[in-house]
Amino acid sequence: MLRPTLEDFSSIVCFKSAIIGMEDALGEKATAIALTRAGRLRGKHLAEELGLVGSKLSFDELTCIIGLALGKEGTRLCIVEQIIQDGNVIKVYTKETLCSADEPEGSERKCTYTLGAVWGVLEQTLNKRLQGKHTESVLRGSTHDVFEFTEMN
Repeated sequence: MLRPTLEDFSSIVCFKSAIIGMEDALGEKATAIALTRAGRLRGKHLAEELGLVGSKLSFDELTCIIGLALGKEGTRLCIVEQIIQDGNVIKVYTKETLCSADEPEGSERKCTYTLGAVWGVLEQTLNKRLQGKHTESVLRGSTHDVFEFTEMN
């Protein structure tokens, strides 16, 4: 435990306030780049902590492990419901993402930190360089926040 009384968690309201403050100071694009990069680093470290680096797990097994680590029993960053491969695209279906919390319907906000965290775990686990993007949003009518990853050559 990092803090004896308050434990390891803080509020979404505070984190989102930090994001808005960064956007005000740095601009939306610079903030998105920084948060995505921070998420990727966290995801890479998480993969190391979980012993996933270079493992040969199925996407179902990976969904379960990442889902536990990032979900209600873990850091509560998001719920990872499914990871599938569709041709050369890996799709990750998430819900209750930190980035989408308390955003109004129709908001253009993209998941940055959450995308990055999933991206980092996948890169380390698959031992591949990936390109990631947030393609579907619960804020714009989808049932999930969907992240898509393709291998970079």
